[in-house]
Amino acid sequence: MVRYADPGAVEWVESGGGPLIAIPEVVLPFWAGANGDDLSSDYDRACDVDGFFGLLPVGDTWALVLGDEPASTSYLPEHGTFVRWCAAASEDELLSGVPAALATAVWEPEVEWNVPGPVVLFDAAWPGPASERTDHLKVALEPGRYAVRAAYVEPGPETWVGLVQLRRLTR
Repeated sequence: MVRYADPGAVEWVESGGGPLIAIPEVVLPFWAGANGDDLSSDYDRACDVDGFFGLLPVGDTWALVLGDEPASTSYLPEHGTFVRWCAAASEDELLSGVPAALATAVWEPEVEWNVPGPVVLFDAAWPGPASERTDHLKVALEPGRYAVRAAYVEPGPETWVGLVQLRRLTR
């Protein structure tokens, strides 16, 4: 995990250039990353996601792929949101713009994601079992159904942020 300040407000996960993926812990062993046959790997499937996010089957559940660009990403539990650092002069500048970004976001259509419990966010190129040896972030989600939506927001003249918000569904 990367920290951009000392001590740093949050932990950030970076990729080597491809998408990040949030995989439920229970199915991490089933994610092969860039390892695979000559035709297609799990990483290739993740790279095929078009847009800000998408869901991919992994084992008997689904993983959340954060697409669009390989931005440094953290999870802010107080907002239920993956925050993607697209542009900002500092971590403080980016994080202070999140409330305004959430309030003014024009959201893409949402999808439903059934989550069996905690997920691990890491570079989709890595195999699931190796995720602890690279940048990763454990996100303590409660089991259940979540609405997932995304937006790209410019809360300041030189601050741009990607948002992927999770909202727990109760119905």
